[in-house]
Amino acid sequence: MEIIELINRYGDLFYGVVAVWTFLEGETIVIFSGIAARQGALDLMTLISCAWIGSFLGDQMYFMLGRHAGTRMLNRYPRWRPGVDKALGLLEKYSTAFILSFRFVYGVRNFSSFAMGMSTLSWRRFALLNFFAAGIWAVCFAGAGYAAGAALQQVAGELATTVSVGLLCLFILVGGLLGLRSWRRKRAVAAPALIATVKEEALALSGDERRP
Repeated sequence: MEIIELINRYGDLFYGVVAVWTFLEGETIVIFSGIAARQGALDLMTLISCAWIGSFLGDQMYFMLGRHAGTRMLNRYPRWRPGVDKALGLLEKYSTAFILSFRFVYGVRNFSSFAMGMSTLSWRRFALLNFFAAGIWAVCFAGAGYAAGAALQQVAGELATTVSVGLLCLFILVGGLLGLRSWRRKRAVAAPALIATVKEEALALSGDERRP
């Protein structure tokens, strides 16, 4: 997914895309948007706010689905039952801690709000805790993307320096090899002429020595 391309296409409307995406889906777009925020393409606080609102409203909707149509939907989609039962077990065991952290619990993440709607948990209590949980989630994943963007920039900077040094060394090496090759060629051309000259001088010297 090309986040920068989406940002360029939609401008400020991209924040609405984030809100809708987090209403329906998970953290992928928030992480990559955090990286884009580090690059200056997005405002980090606005990004966090939109992800916060989208995630909060999405889970409120799933909670209401579980509250008003949970049994009917489970009868229609029985494959959901293991995930729902696991989420309800965690809710019973950990209560508030589970409501605050279920977004980070993979395997039951997609069933948790729906399952809690089928429990005796009050809508008001869930809404309050879900609001704080959505904020924690948005800050964590947008912040993780932002930090990853900083790390990528640092790595890119170090990589650029390494590449520059490497290219310089390669340039010196190639230049040296070409120079050596040129010198060898000149020596190969000059050697026969030098040998011929030496022979002529030797013959001339030998002739002079034979004269009385």
